[in-house]
Amino acid sequence: MAEIKVLLVDDSSFSRDFIRTILAIDQEIVIVGEAENGKEGVEKTKELHPDLVVMDMEMPVMDGLEAVERIMCECPTPILVIISRGGADTAFQALTKGALEVISKTDIDPDRARQFTEQVKLLSRARVITHVMGRNRTSNYPKEKEDDVPFENIIAIAASTGGPNALNVILPNFPKDFCCPIVIAQHIAEGFVVGLVEWLAKISKVAVRVAENGDHLLPGHAYVSPPDRHMVVDYGNRIALVERKAQDIYHPSCDALLTSVASLYKTKAIGVILTGMGADGVKGMMKIKEMRGRTIAQDQETSIVYGMPRQALEAGCVDIVCPLPQIGERLLSMVSG
Repeated sequence: MAEIKVLLVDDSSFSRDFIRTILAIDQEIVIVGEAENGKEGVEKTKELHPDLVVMDMEMPVMDGLEAVERIMCECPTPILVIISRGGADTAFQALTKGALEVISKTDIDPDRARQFTEQVKLLSRARVITHVMGRNRTSNYPKEKEDDVPFENIIAIAASTGGPNALNVILPNFPKDFCCPIVIAQHIAEGFVVGLVEWLAKISKVAVRVAENGDHLLPGHAYVSPPDRHMVVDYGNRIALVERKAQDIYHPSCDALLTSVASLYKTKAIGVILTGMGADGVKGMMKIKEMRGRTIAQDQETSIVYGMPRQALEAGCVDIVCPLPQIGERLLSMVSG
């Protein structure tokens, strides 16, 4: 089996040693080089042609943000950004410049070594795609009304690896007065959801917010589930956040969200399953299809990881398969009003 070549870029020798030790448990992964700053990381990427660059953001000489931009411009290569909890804004800026995924340094530990190595292997095989740069627009949340707001459709989106960039492409398609609410379950590490929402809000006309328990669903609003609990939609068009169980693998659960939307809104529900590993969201898509709602899956060509969409397609619960840049337009054509 072909080796997976990884380049480590981090100014901390301790961090490089630790990541190297974790990756060493998988014989398919080989560290082909290390760099102590962004400038050296760019040079070694061009020299060594790794399958994946694992990069810190805070470095001397050239920081990670500039290094990501240079790499994606001069020698496009899959990049996994590893960042401290307090640097979410920088992390999502890196995604706009072409990095594939962001994880917290605290998520790399011996207990989760196998999960980390599998993520490295998946990202190393990803095709580098062109990413839409965030436009500098701010979003002000209008005050919610207490009375029920009717809407003819609701869009429920499931996403995992590569999902932040996919959402970055889809959400700007919707106008400020969009006629239905959008609910989103994106697999993400705790501590990053606020940064994700702030990043998406800058490029969206609809109001993007972290969902809170009891939130009243409004048209023209996108609600992103926090990762520490699962988001579902309850009677009265309100969001309910439910506790995760010890055996729950995915956080937040895409299946929980999509299933609740299907049960409540039936034919008015529109399910979307985007790039990501695993099968979370497939049961929810099946429920939407069973209730005669409509479903869309991202195609293989534009998916960073074609796991969730592929399994939904194989389950027979997908009405439309289309490239990422077309999903927003298709959703606009599907909604009523």
